[in-house]
Amino acid sequence: MSSSTREHDPEFVQMNNLACESVGAKKSDPEFKVGLFTEYGKWMDGWETRRKRIPGHDWCIIELGVPGVIHGFHVDTRFFTGNYAPRISVQVACLQEKILLPPRGDRIGSAATEEDFKAVERLHSEKWEYLLKMTELTPGYAESCHSYFHVTSKDRWTHIRLNMYPDGGIARFKVYGIGKRDWSLCGPNDLEDLLSMANGSVCLGYSDAHYGHPRNLIGLGRAADMGDGWETARRLDRPPILKADEKGILQVPGNEWTVFRLGHAGLITHLEIDTNHFKGNAPNSCKIEACVLTPKKEEERIKDKWALTPDDKWKTLLPVTQLHPHKRHFFEGTSLSLQEVITHVKITIAPDGGVSRLRLWGFPRQLP
Repeated sequence: MSSSTREHDPEFVQMNNLACESVGAKKSDPEFKVGLFTEYGKWMDGWETRRKRIPGHDWCIIELGVPGVIHGFHVDTRFFTGNYAPRISVQVACLQEKILLPPRGDRIGSAATEEDFKAVERLHSEKWEYLLKMTELTPGYAESCHSYFHVTSKDRWTHIRLNMYPDGGIARFKVYGIGKRDWSLCGPNDLEDLLSMANGSVCLGYSDAHYGHPRNLIGLGRAADMGDGWETARRLDRPPILKADEKGILQVPGNEWTVFRLGHAGLITHLEIDTNHFKGNAPNSCKIEACVLTPKKEEERIKDKWALTPDDKWKTLLPVTQLHPHKRHFFEGTSLSLQEVITHVKITIAPDGGVSRLRLWGFPRQLP
């Protein structure tokens, strides 16, 4: 299946996966390898514990890649049909200091040592707040493997304790939400990437995400591969013979777009568009528009699927500009057309293709 979401998926899966190992990048779907066994049993792509023969239940501690507000969980038990975890719960904590636990690695067949348990005991994780009380999961058949759980807490969290009762297997566990930063620690002259997921930016809508979700644009670091970027399908309204103007901009009728809320309102001074890894499938051109939206207006636009109306008041931040494959593009000063505080941006690519990262550097500002 492509990285586009299924029709029945909840809205929160458009947000950032705060628990992803690569912080926001696409995590590959679980695999099943017929006939592959290890000395401990059938090889399974996920976290599977031994059959418990002592009192208690199994659990693990997860540090979020980006601390933030959690909006929902997605638990995938794919291929764990007769050995899935029957029940789970999720506890959370906001720890002020960096915790140091013995490295565990990912060796198959390993179990926590007495030293590991002593180190974790200092966290008192069994007393952390519950965001999800004990609830049942479903077996890992194609029609039943996905379980979604909404979260209503508005607090900031840094760590998760995932409990499974009493044992079993989980293929994937995703924590969707929005990064939350303490902006009081940021000075008025501190230049920040206001579009970074670490600073609280989030994708609110898009036209197409056939090969890669646009939320990848705001991930940390440079993209690892094409799957770690935003890539659309090829548009079917492409002319049979393409023509370009004197600046190299293709004259095509269609385009693709995505909309983001910035992590903080601000004045944008520098911009970067990175087409890293997209060597034969980068867009021909891109433009970036910006505006100020109140929470109420944002909610209306989301309900309308971002249909353009006169009161959107999108203003040009970067005019239509030709892009090049596998390259970092930098713009600043006179290249940028807008010298106003903004809250939202819309990125439009033509006719289609892939972009790996987008950075909007600027100064956090309060709205007038």
